[in-house]
Amino acid sequence: MSESMKLTCPVCGQMNRVPEARLAQGPKCGSCGEALVDGRVAELDAGAHDKATRGDELPLLVDYWAPWCGPCRMMAPEFAKAAQALKGRARLMKLNTEDFPAISQRAGIRGIPALILYRRGREVARLAGARPAAEIVAFVQGHMGPKV
Repeated sequence: MSESMKLTCPVCGQMNRVPEARLAQGPKCGSCGEALVDGRVAELDAGAHDKATRGDELPLLVDYWAPWCGPCRMMAPEFAKAAQALKGRARLMKLNTEDFPAISQRAGIRGIPALILYRRGREVARLAGARPAAEIVAFVQGHMGPKV
């Protein structure tokens, strides 16, 4: 039997089981049909954030940002490039700290942009400040091992 991974849909918050072998084939949510692993950055709401950071089995890098933050806006295209480079090996998502201040407070975010890497319900590492795509990819790979 193929190994499967739990992935939270960033749109509807539904938990999905996806065979590991199918991650590169663009799996979709069984509930709403949204792509689960497509190399794009998804915007999270509070519910999807909490489910994904606690339950996803594929590495998850969350960018905590705000629309008024210049460095956050400058890093957005680089974060998108990193999401493409890590497609099928990690998911990259964003959470607007202005819309969800309780989450940023609970996560201990003291400055933005802040990147937090999660795996299987645990925080693995943090990276502060705007970064180019290559540094974001290296950060994820450095903390997840050669498979990522």
